[in-house]
Amino acid sequence: MRTSRKTPGGAGVLQLFILSFAVSLALAGCTVGPNYHRPAVATPPAYKEQPPWRTAEPRDQLPKGQWWAIFTDDELNQLEARALAANQTIEVARNQLQQARAAAQVATSGLFPQLAAQPSIQRQRTGATLTSSGLNTTQSTLQLPFNLNYEADLFGGIRRSIESANAQYQASAANLGNVQLVIEAELAADFFTARELDAEITVVDEAVGYEQRGLDLVERRHGGGIASGLDVAQQQTLLDSTRTQAALLRQQRAQFEHAIAVLVGEPASDFILPARPLQLEPPAIPAGVPSDLLERRPDVAQAERLIAAQNAQIGVATSARYPSLGLFGGGGWQTRDLAQIVNVPSTFWSLGAGLAEPLLNGGRITAQIHGTRAAYGAAVADYRNTVLTAISQVEDGLSGLAVLSAAAATQQQAVADAQRALTLANERYVGGLVTYLDVITAQETLLTNQRLATQLLGQRLVTSVALIKALGGGWDSASLQGIGVQPALRQAISQ
Repeated sequence: MRTSRKTPGGAGVLQLFILSFAVSLALAGCTVGPNYHRPAVATPPAYKEQPPWRTAEPRDQLPKGQWWAIFTDDELNQLEARALAANQTIEVARNQLQQARAAAQVATSGLFPQLAAQPSIQRQRTGATLTSSGLNTTQSTLQLPFNLNYEADLFGGIRRSIESANAQYQASAANLGNVQLVIEAELAADFFTARELDAEITVVDEAVGYEQRGLDLVERRHGGGIASGLDVAQQQTLLDSTRTQAALLRQQRAQFEHAIAVLVGEPASDFILPARPLQLEPPAIPAGVPSDLLERRPDVAQAERLIAAQNAQIGVATSARYPSLGLFGGGGWQTRDLAQIVNVPSTFWSLGAGLAEPLLNGGRITAQIHGTRAAYGAAVADYRNTVLTAISQVEDGLSGLAVLSAAAATQQQAVADAQRALTLANERYVGGLVTYLDVITAQETLLTNQRLATQLLGQRLVTSVALIKALGGGWDSASLQGIGVQPALRQAISQ
């Protein structure tokens, strides 16, 4: 359906604007498709696993935004700050967030009229046989037209698109929070692992020194005819084996140093992490309750926002079933004389409206609606699975800390027992009561237990980092509330 009416050109364009916005305002409440409600997800009232040292306290102990400060390590604090500033994976997520914002702004542009200018100039020669004068004619035509188009959002398809784009924007913001949390946790875990290797290297180096002194002792006894050549060979073998262990530990430590360099955005060739053995006990980490994860985990919030985006897409697809109203207009100047281009006689204009109603399209619209509903269902399932995974990860962290805490306590006793056994073996060997093999066995046992005690401390710290990450690292979904793009009148006069 198309109508036109003669009025002065400027007044006609103004009336078109007024009519367009009046229709939009009148139909603002008509939005097809389901309104969004966050899907229900079952969460237990409490975690099953609880470390033995846990006390019921609020999570105020976990620093907001800088959760790693709970470990009170200045070097870790500096590395985390460098990673947040220079890590390239985080930079990718930041740019993806800006892409999502731009996409939301593009979606809002559909609410406003589209104005375009199409100036043209044409030079044309007409043959003599086609002119009334019987002479060839040559003439120029200059046009300066403006075209105005507007589609009234009768049934909310554009508004649902904006709703979906804003939900995607918020999901991208949650993704940035999740990427930051992953990088922060990976950096802390690698840092503590490197420190654990520093401590383990210290233990092995001390064992090398002890075993070298043992070799010197056995060689002196062998020179005096007291010890056998077998004793010397066995001690030398043990010393060489321990030196090999130290070399392998240094190689592992170098790999973690290189990994940390990548995380802080620096070339591995330029980055140095000075050796410093662990001198830190894991802090107490209040866990809260499982339902907190719905608001504290950025990946859970991201999955929930993607549901909202898919829900809005159902409305977009449904709106295609209903009529669409297009308003259009044009105007400008047209003349054969450039000097007359802006004169009133050179003006032209047109106004019109078109109403389109889909009748038959082979089931395309219905299929699109079914597709968006299926995508919504998949997003709900993904959200619920993300919540289940989050709860599982917290349980893993809690149970891991409980077991490692108990193991660390018994392992310290094992180190003390091994130290006492080595002292006794040395005394008995010097007294001629046992062979040197007993001393070697005691040395190996002590080194094994010292390394295991060091490894347990490192595992406890890494597991603490994993638990903090599983709890969301102090992130809060309230940070998403201010994220969104709303239509603004200034868009009507911007590109």
